[in-house]
Amino acid sequence: MSAMELPQRVTIVEVGPRDGLQNEDAQVGTDQKVAFVDRLSAAGVQHIEVTAFVSPTRIPQLADAAEVCARIARLEGTTYSALVPNERGYEAARGADLRNVAVFMSASETHNRRNIGCSVSEAFERFAPVLGRAKADGVDVRGYVSTAFGCPYEGAVAPEAVVAAARRLLAMGCYQVSLGDTTGMGDPAMVARTVAMLREHAAPEQIALHLHDTRGTGLANALAGLHAGVTTFDASAGGFGGCPYAPGATGNVATDELVAMFGQMGVSTGVDLELLLQAAEGLAAAIGSPAPSRYLKATRADAERRARESA
Repeated sequence: MSAMELPQRVTIVEVGPRDGLQNEDAQVGTDQKVAFVDRLSAAGVQHIEVTAFVSPTRIPQLADAAEVCARIARLEGTTYSALVPNERGYEAARGADLRNVAVFMSASETHNRRNIGCSVSEAFERFAPVLGRAKADGVDVRGYVSTAFGCPYEGAVAPEAVVAAARRLLAMGCYQVSLGDTTGMGDPAMVARTVAMLREHAAPEQIALHLHDTRGTGLANALAGLHAGVTTFDASAGGFGGCPYAPGATGNVATDELVAMFGQMGVSTGVDLELLLQAAEGLAAAIGSPAPSRYLKATRADAERRARESA
């Protein structure tokens, strides 16, 4: 895809409230989580993954999932969703009045067992009743395929395995599948090749990318995905995030870095960048550590320099 063929607009799925918090040692309070989600809504983010209805013994940072969902200010036109591992999680999400959920699995057997406690084939069996109930309830289901570009336990992952998992999730009823670079092991060529293979079987709007910047390739991989036809990108405000069951998987690609890059390329996200930065700063304060985002650091440093020069 040439520069002239770039899409006018892309969709950002903000995963900071879930993915940004699940790997943090700090226990962020419910009030702070609600404030974070509300700031993201005010910034114009179209889709916010609010939390995950998982066992609090496995992910204690998200034990207040139901309360967070009950207290956020839901804006018309904004999608609010949650991760669900099974029917029990689905029931909890429905009880929280969510009409968009996500199921998740890995392309590699080892990570799948570490992450959700079953084999890849068993994961599909677990999801079948969730998708059946969601169809009957009119609930939209998104699918995640983690370790799509490399596994921390097995190393390289065959793109054929990734495409097969994604195709099966789509056939089961997922409206979209997000391919996850769980430990940032992917490179632009790998991303472009895998997306091209999947596009032989899926429409562009059925494919999303969930990228981590662990090895500094997040933006490059997003650009490769954009040129390959992807128009939905998962990201975390400020660059917080990671997977508890993938050693070293720190740092989702920062939402603000994606929004800034796309905007400079003439591709709209509909997100107010300054309000997004403020949301990231609020989360950083709640966690008690600086946001990893390079764009946020550079922008604030520039503002401080200009303030000093004008003083």
